[in-house]
Amino acid sequence: MNALWNYRPSVWDYRESTWTLDSDLVGYEVEATDGRLGSVVRATSSPGAAHLVVDAVPAAGRRVVPALAVSSIRHDERTVRVDLTRVQLLSAPAHEDAEIDDSVRARVDRYFSGLDRR
Repeated sequence: MNALWNYRPSVWDYRESTWTLDSDLVGYEVEATDGRLGSVVRATSSPGAAHLVVDAVPAAGRRVVPALAVSSIRHDERTVRVDLTRVQLLSAPAHEDAEIDDSVRARVDRYFSGLDRR
């Protein structure tokens, strides 16, 4: 099993640090490897804590997506692409609170560390 997060020291950092410079990702559409997922409702680019909160559709609720899952950002199209299938994101732990604390990060880490990278 090739876990999604094994090849990078921190899943809470973007693969390319310049992706979020001078850009607010709120409102961007989120695309999975197999279709549209929803839109970004919160985003942070804080080193070691970068993540998106995605409002998944249809009416599936919000999910935290660690920055490492982002495979590309197209500012001209206002689109974020992630290395996740729709099912993988929709199966992730729901998160409706405003804060991402250590317990939330641990729960998200546990979920994503078991995913196969496909």
